[in-house]
Amino acid sequence: MKGLIGVLGGMGPAATVDIFNKFVSFTAAGSDQEHIPLIISSIPDIPDRTQALLHNGNSPLPVMEDYLHRLEVAGAECIVIPCNTAHYWYPELKKACHVEMLSIIETTMGEAKASGKTNIGLLATNATLAMGLYQKNIEGLGFKCINPDQSGQEKVMESIYSLKAGNIAQAESLMAEQVATLFQRGAEVIVLGCTEVPVILAKEIKQHPEKFIDSTASLVRAGIRWYEKRVGKTDLLF
Repeated sequence: MKGLIGVLGGMGPAATVDIFNKFVSFTAAGSDQEHIPLIISSIPDIPDRTQALLHNGNSPLPVMEDYLHRLEVAGAECIVIPCNTAHYWYPELKKACHVEMLSIIETTMGEAKASGKTNIGLLATNATLAMGLYQKNIEGLGFKCINPDQSGQEKVMESIYSLKAGNIAQAESLMAEQVATLFQRGAEVIVLGCTEVPVILAKEIKQHPEKFIDSTASLVRAGIRWYEKRVGKTDLLF
Protein backbone atom coordinates (compact mmCIF):
# COMPACT_ATOMS: atom_id res chain seq x y z
CA MET A 1 0.00 0.00 0.00
CA LYS A 2 1.31 3.41 -0.95
CA GLY A 3 2.32 5.46 2.07
CA LEU A 4 2.34 2.55 4.52
CA ILE A 5 4.19 3.54 7.71
CA GLY A 6 5.92 0.86 9.76
CA VAL A 7 6.10 1.28 13.52
CA LEU A 8 9.07 -0.48 15.11
CA GLY A 9 7.62 -0.70 18.60
CA GLY A 10 7.49 -2.89 21.66
CA MET A 11 9.89 -0.57 23.53
CA GLY A 12 7.67 -0.61 25.55
CA PRO A 13 4.19 -1.75 24.56
CA ALA A 14 2.45 1.20 26.28
CA ALA A 15 4.49 3.63 24.18
CA THR A 16 3.51 1.67 21.07
CA VAL A 17 -0.16 1.93 21.97
CA ASP A 18 0.35 5.66 22.53
CA ILE A 19 1.83 6.28 19.08
CA PHE A 20 -1.00 4.32 17.47
CA ASN A 21 -3.59 6.36 19.38
CA LYS A 22 -1.89 9.59 18.35
CA PHE A 23 -1.84 8.65 14.67
CA VAL A 24 -5.59 8.13 14.93
CA SER A 25 -6.38 11.22 17.00
CA PHE A 26 -4.07 13.58 15.08
CA THR A 27 -5.50 12.65 11.67
CA ALA A 28 -8.38 14.66 10.23
CA ALA A 29 -10.20 11.64 8.81
CA GLY A 30 -13.88 11.37 7.99
CA SER A 31 -13.91 7.60 7.62
CA ASP A 32 -11.84 4.50 8.33
CA GLN A 33 -10.39 4.63 4.83
CA GLU A 34 -8.99 8.15 5.30
CA HIS A 35 -6.73 7.24 8.23
CA ILE A 36 -2.96 6.78 7.95
CA PRO A 37 -2.06 3.18 7.02
CA LEU A 38 0.16 1.62 9.67
CA ILE A 39 1.79 -1.72 10.22
CA ILE A 40 2.93 -2.14 13.81
CA SER A 41 5.57 -4.42 15.27
CA SER A 42 5.16 -4.66 19.03
CA ILE A 43 7.30 -7.67 19.81
CA PRO A 44 8.68 -6.91 23.28
CA ASP A 45 11.68 -9.26 23.34
CA ILE A 46 14.04 -6.47 22.21
CA PRO A 47 16.75 -6.22 24.91
CA ASP A 48 16.46 -3.30 27.30
CA ARG A 49 18.19 -0.28 25.79
CA THR A 50 19.33 1.27 29.08
CA GLN A 51 20.74 -2.04 30.29
CA ALA A 52 22.63 -2.42 27.02
CA LEU A 53 24.18 1.04 27.11
CA LEU A 54 24.96 1.40 30.80
CA HIS A 55 25.25 -2.10 32.24
CA ASN A 56 26.78 -4.25 29.49
CA GLY A 57 23.45 -5.86 28.64
CA ASN A 58 22.69 -7.52 25.32
CA SER A 59 22.60 -5.13 22.38
CA PRO A 60 19.11 -4.56 20.98
CA LEU A 61 20.50 -3.70 17.54
CA PRO A 62 20.35 -7.17 15.90
CA VAL A 63 16.75 -7.70 17.02
CA MET A 64 15.71 -4.20 15.97
CA GLU A 65 17.28 -4.75 12.54
CA ASP A 66 15.39 -8.05 12.20
CA TYR A 67 12.02 -6.46 12.99
CA LEU A 68 12.87 -3.46 10.82
CA HIS A 69 13.40 -5.73 7.83
CA ARG A 70 10.18 -7.58 8.57
CA LEU A 71 8.32 -4.27 8.37
CA GLU A 72 10.01 -3.55 5.04
CA VAL A 73 9.06 -6.97 3.67
CA ALA A 74 5.48 -6.32 4.78
CA GLY A 75 5.43 -3.19 2.61
CA ALA A 76 6.37 -0.32 4.91
CA GLU A 77 7.68 2.71 3.01
CA CYS A 78 8.65 4.72 6.07
CA ILE A 79 9.78 3.60 9.52
CA VAL A 80 9.17 5.30 12.86
CA ILE A 81 10.56 4.08 16.19
CA PRO A 82 8.65 5.17 19.33
CA CYS A 83 11.63 4.82 21.66
CA ASN A 84 14.09 7.63 22.28
CA THR A 85 16.88 5.54 23.78
CA ALA A 86 16.77 3.21 20.76
CA HIS A 87 17.83 6.21 18.67
CA TYR A 88 21.36 5.76 19.96
CA TRP A 89 21.45 3.09 17.24
CA TYR A 90 19.64 5.28 14.70
CA PRO A 91 22.69 5.68 12.40
CA GLU A 92 23.12 1.89 12.15
CA LEU A 93 19.40 1.30 11.70
CA LYS A 94 19.13 3.97 9.02
CA LYS A 95 22.07 2.47 7.17
CA ALA A 96 20.41 -0.96 7.27
CA CYS A 97 17.02 0.44 6.24
CA HIS A 98 15.97 0.39 2.58
CA VAL A 99 13.13 2.90 3.00
CA GLU A 100 12.77 6.29 4.63
CA MET A 101 13.18 6.53 8.40
CA LEU A 102 12.20 9.42 10.65
CA SER A 103 14.23 10.37 13.74
CA ILE A 104 12.31 11.13 16.93
CA ILE A 105 15.27 13.20 18.13
CA GLU A 106 15.17 15.40 15.02
CA THR A 107 11.39 15.85 15.09
CA THR A 108 11.39 16.69 18.81
CA MET A 109 14.25 19.14 18.50
CA GLY A 110 12.46 20.83 15.61
CA GLU A 111 9.51 21.48 17.90
CA ALA A 112 11.76 22.56 20.77
CA LYS A 113 13.39 25.14 18.51
CA ALA A 114 10.01 26.34 17.25
CA SER A 115 8.71 26.76 20.81
CA GLY A 116 10.71 29.93 21.26
CA LYS A 117 11.79 28.79 24.73
CA THR A 118 15.46 28.77 25.72
CA ASN A 119 15.37 27.06 29.13
CA ILE A 120 14.49 23.48 28.25
CA GLY A 121 13.73 20.84 30.86
CA LEU A 122 14.40 17.22 29.95
CA LEU A 123 12.83 14.00 31.21
CA ALA A 124 14.48 10.91 29.73
CA THR A 125 16.05 7.58 30.61
CA ASN A 126 19.48 7.32 32.18
CA ALA A 127 20.88 6.03 28.91
CA THR A 128 19.39 8.82 26.81
CA LEU A 129 20.95 11.33 29.20
CA ALA A 130 24.29 9.51 29.35
CA MET A 131 24.51 9.40 25.55
CA GLY A 132 23.62 13.10 25.30
CA LEU A 133 20.96 12.44 22.68
CA TYR A 134 19.08 15.62 23.61
CA GLN A 135 21.50 17.67 25.69
CA LYS A 136 23.97 18.04 22.84
CA ASN A 137 21.23 19.24 20.50
CA ILE A 138 19.67 21.60 23.05
CA GLU A 139 22.98 23.14 24.04
CA GLY A 140 24.06 23.25 20.39
CA LEU A 141 21.20 25.67 19.78
CA GLY A 142 22.52 27.89 22.56
CA PHE A 143 19.73 26.86 24.92
CA LYS A 144 20.00 25.76 28.54
CA CYS A 145 19.20 22.09 29.27
CA ILE A 146 17.81 21.42 32.74
CA ASN A 147 17.96 17.78 33.86
CA PRO A 148 16.82 16.24 37.14
CA ASP A 149 19.51 15.89 39.79
CA GLN A 150 20.75 12.40 40.67
CA SER A 151 17.99 11.72 43.17
CA GLY A 152 15.36 13.07 40.82
CA GLN A 153 16.67 11.00 37.93
CA GLU A 154 16.40 7.87 40.05
CA LYS A 155 12.72 8.71 40.54
CA VAL A 156 12.27 9.28 36.80
CA MET A 157 13.57 5.78 36.14
CA GLU A 158 11.46 4.34 38.93
CA SER A 159 8.43 6.01 37.36
CA ILE A 160 9.20 4.61 33.91
CA TYR A 161 9.67 1.07 35.18
CA SER A 162 6.55 1.41 37.35
CA LEU A 163 4.56 2.09 34.20
CA LYS A 164 6.12 -0.92 32.48
CA ALA A 165 5.09 -3.03 35.49
CA GLY A 166 1.52 -1.68 35.40
CA ASN A 167 1.76 0.50 38.54
CA ILE A 168 0.32 3.59 36.90
CA ALA A 169 -0.56 5.56 40.05
CA GLN A 170 3.00 5.30 41.36
CA ALA A 171 4.41 6.20 37.96
CA GLU A 172 2.24 9.34 37.78
CA SER A 173 3.10 10.48 41.30
CA LEU A 174 6.85 10.08 40.83
CA MET A 175 6.93 11.82 37.46
CA ALA A 176 4.67 14.70 38.53
CA GLU A 177 7.14 15.47 41.30
CA GLN A 178 9.98 15.76 38.80
CA VAL A 179 7.93 17.95 36.48
CA ALA A 180 7.29 20.39 39.33
CA THR A 181 10.96 20.40 40.28
CA LEU A 182 12.15 21.18 36.75
CA PHE A 183 9.77 24.13 36.49
CA GLN A 184 10.91 25.35 39.91
CA ARG A 185 14.50 25.25 38.62
CA GLY A 186 13.63 27.52 35.70
CA ALA A 187 12.45 25.28 32.87
CA GLU A 188 10.09 27.09 30.51
CA VAL A 189 9.03 23.93 28.72
CA ILE A 190 9.89 20.26 29.23
CA VAL A 191 10.96 17.85 26.52
CA LEU A 192 9.46 14.42 27.19
CA GLY A 193 12.45 12.51 25.86
CA CYS A 194 11.18 9.02 26.68
CA THR A 195 8.07 7.67 24.98
CA GLU A 196 6.76 6.26 28.26
CA VAL A 197 6.74 9.72 29.84
CA PRO A 198 3.85 11.12 27.73
CA VAL A 199 1.81 8.08 28.78
CA ILE A 200 2.59 8.72 32.44
CA LEU A 201 1.85 12.45 32.15
CA ALA A 202 -1.17 12.16 29.84
CA LYS A 203 -3.53 13.94 32.26
CA GLU A 204 -1.14 16.83 32.87
CA ILE A 205 -0.39 17.20 29.15
CA LYS A 206 -4.09 17.41 28.39
CA GLN A 207 -4.52 20.20 30.97
CA HIS A 208 -1.36 22.14 30.06
CA PRO A 209 -0.12 21.14 26.59
CA GLU A 210 1.93 24.34 26.29
CA LYS A 211 4.25 23.14 29.07
CA PHE A 212 5.49 20.06 27.24
CA ILE A 213 7.15 18.93 24.03
CA ASP A 214 5.96 15.37 23.55
CA SER A 215 8.51 13.38 21.54
CA THR A 216 5.92 10.82 20.45
CA ALA A 217 3.55 13.54 19.26
CA SER A 218 6.35 15.21 17.31
CA LEU A 219 7.14 11.92 15.55
CA VAL A 220 3.49 11.35 14.69
CA ARG A 221 3.11 14.83 13.24
CA ALA A 222 6.21 14.25 11.10
CA GLY A 223 4.83 10.89 10.01
CA ILE A 224 1.53 12.40 8.93
CA ARG A 225 3.36 15.12 6.99
CA TRP A 226 5.46 12.43 5.30
CA TYR A 227 2.29 10.56 4.36
CA GLU A 228 0.67 13.71 2.94
CA LYS A 229 3.70 14.28 0.73
CA ARG A 230 3.88 10.63 -0.32
CA VAL A 231 0.27 10.35 -1.45
CA GLY A 232 -0.30 13.95 -2.52
CA LYS A 233 -2.85 14.87 0.14
CA THR A 234 -3.06 17.90 2.39
CA ASP A 235 -4.88 19.00 5.52
CA LEU A 236 -4.72 15.58 7.20
CA LEU A 237 -3.01 16.86 10.34
CA PHE A 238 -5.17 18.29 13.13
